[in-house]
Amino acid sequence: MKTVTSVSGGQSSAYIAANYPSDYLVFALVTTDDTKCKHPDPILRKMASDKIGREFIGTLEEDTILETIFELEQWLQQEVHWVAGLPFEQIIDKKSGYLPNIMARYCTTEMKIKPMFDWWQNTIGKPVQMQIGFRQGEERRAKNMLDKCVDGLRQFGKVGWQKPVFPLIDNGIKRDKIVKYWDDIPLPFAQQNNCVGCFHRNALVLRKKFDDHPNKMQWFKEQEQRTGNQFKSEINYTNIEKHRPQTEIDFSDWSCDSGYCGL
Repeated sequence: MKTVTSVSGGQSSAYIAANYPSDYLVFALVTTDDTKCKHPDPILRKMASDKIGREFIGTLEEDTILETIFELEQWLQQEVHWVAGLPFEQIIDKKSGYLPNIMARYCTTEMKIKPMFDWWQNTIGKPVQMQIGFRQGEERRAKNMLDKCVDGLRQFGKVGWQKPVFPLIDNGIKRDKIVKYWDDIPLPFAQQNNCVGCFHRNALVLRKKFDDHPNKMQWFKEQEQRTGNQFKSEINYTNIEKHRPQTEIDFSDWSCDSGYCGL
């Protein structure tokens, strides 16, 4: 059985790629057609376009993610296979007419899992061992994933294609060890991974993202206005933007339980 590591741009998956060799590394890039979110570096835009096989304009994750993946590939001296689903705007229109939310979390499926599944079908076509970046202390998340398997395999549609394994849990690796490991290696990592406006994030964190990534957060705000639907019944991005936080946020204090799109 071939082994695959899904690298997300986060420190945990990069740590696995560096310390637990696999046959393939694969990275799923979230894209947008909005030119207001255009990646500022034309060279990196061209390199990303070449990797995904179509024009890349921008991402709704932090722009740093492109540097992370390209530099990780060079540092490991192993090819990273890039995949991408439809641009986020097209997925919204195709799937639902509203942004992903806690009840309809289609974003990871459409922009991460489905593109990787399509790549797997075209490249391998047999069940693989997929290394997942859950750390020691996140056994509940691993159990939830395993409980959904059929005959030991995660399904996409009715196709069993990956056997999840958790090398960080198996080897007792916690977050502090991973952070210390990368302290000594000059690879750029974003403050937080996955989309900057992810609905899993606390409203205070989302408000800080308006300061750090205004164009990307305006995209999320505009999608609510365009579709007439808000991402949470009790709050929307417009109201979050109006809030004036009283304290500075330390992102190292915040974790995410969104699955594994940003590990």
